[in-house]
This record gives sequence, C-alpha cells and structure tokens, in this order.
Amino acid sequence: MSVISIANQKGGVGKSTTAINLSAALALKGKNVLLVDMDPQGATTIGLGLREATPTIYNVIIDEAEIEEVVVKTPIDGLHLVPSNIALSGAEIELSSQIGREYILRNKLSKLKRNYDYIIIDTPPSLGVLTMNSLVASDEVIIPIQAEYYALEGIALLLKAIRLVRDRLGIPLEIKGFLITMFDKRTNLSKEVREEVKRTFGEKVFKTMIPRNVRLAEAPSYGRPIFLYAPDSRGAKAYMKLAEEVDGK
Repeated sequence: MSVISIANQKGGVGKSTTAINLSAALALKGKNVLLVDMDPQGATTIGLGLREATPTIYNVIIDEAEIEEVVVKTPIDGLHLVPSNIALSGAEIELSSQIGREYILRNKLSKLKRNYDYIIIDTPPSLGVLTMNSLVASDEVIIPIQAEYYALEGIALLLKAIRLVRDRLGIPLEIKGFLITMFDKRTNLSKEVREEVKRTFGEKVFKTMIPRNVRLAEAPSYGRPIFLYAPDSRGAKAYMKLAEEVDGK
C-alpha cells in the first residue's frame, strides 16, 4: 500500500491531469485506488465529472464529516474519489493556529489505508498548509515538470519542503520520481528541458514522458479520464506506461 502525492507549487504543469489519469490507469490495472483532491480549485473533482459532490475533504478536515462518508465512486471501476471545492481554501486560515496541523490529513487517511492499494493526493499549486498536509500524509511524491522555459524554477523550494517533512517532522517521505509533462518531441526546447532534468535528477526521472496532446487537454472539460474520453490517444498510452512504471518501482 502506498500513498503518493502529486506535487509542484508551480501551476499548469499537468498535476491534476496526472493525478486523474495515473489513478485511472492503476485502477484499470486492477488496483484499488483512492484519489484525494486537496486543491481548492477542485480540478481533479471536476475532471472526473463530480463537480457537485458533497460533502468534501473540507468537511473532513474541519471535523464536520468522517472521511468514509465523503468517498464517492468515479466512472472508472476500482477508482474512488474524496472530492474538493472552493470551500477548502478557507482551511488554510482555519488550520493555521491548530496544534499538529500538518498531521490532520495523515490521521484521517489512516482509517482508509487497508481498503486501497494506492492513495493518490492531488495537491494545490502552493507550499501552504494543504500541501504540507499532503506531503506528511504520503510515503512518496511524484513531481511533474513541464517541458518549457524555467521548468526547474521553484523546484528547490519543493525539495526543501520535502526535506523539512523528513528531518523535522520525522516522516520517511521519498521522491518517487520526476515526470516530464507536455513533452513535444518536435521542438528543441522540449529536448533541452528533458536533458536538463535528467542531468539534474538522474535515475529519479521517469522513463515515461507525457506528450503534449489535444485529447488530454480536452478530457477534463468532459468530466472523463483520458481512458474513457480517448482511449487510443497518445496521452492514454503514456499514462498507462507511467502506471506500469509506478507500480513496478
């Protein structure tokens, strides 16, 4: 059983797309998977067509609901979701004065671990209380990096946060890998970014790269994982390869 956060405080790197489609791919491989949306923007929830789902993770965090009560089914067999919406943005303020606030999600998820092979957490594009909760709750973290200029900008801050979780909070958090997203093999820029990421992080870079793909970009607006929206697309094939790599590591 593994809890994996998908994290990068930089927005627009394919974090929610990865959370949705990696989770769906693992479920299609026969795993029991729980996807936890910890982003107040709710992109993962919306991308699974569950925009109206209530209660949400916010109600769990403020002790208005038990986590078992908020788990909902998704269109993929074997994949369940703990949904989110904009109400979660208030949790940053509400949690700031609580003792042990970084451990809240970890404690809540402990009740569900025996039910799943994987718990995947989509984190917000920041390094605030919600992201720290997600990291503390996790065994591993996947860091998506978009193949564009300034790809590694801000990564040092995230790595510092991961070290903080390890050293000060005593959580044995490991980096599962760095995932290159929106890769376009036709451009020199994408190739240069790939080489820079590999030079910097070596064996920690996933062999699978997620291509820049129109179908992947369209799927969330239809509330479907790529495997239901365009199962034969390059994006679907890439995420299935990623799932095999994650499950084999």
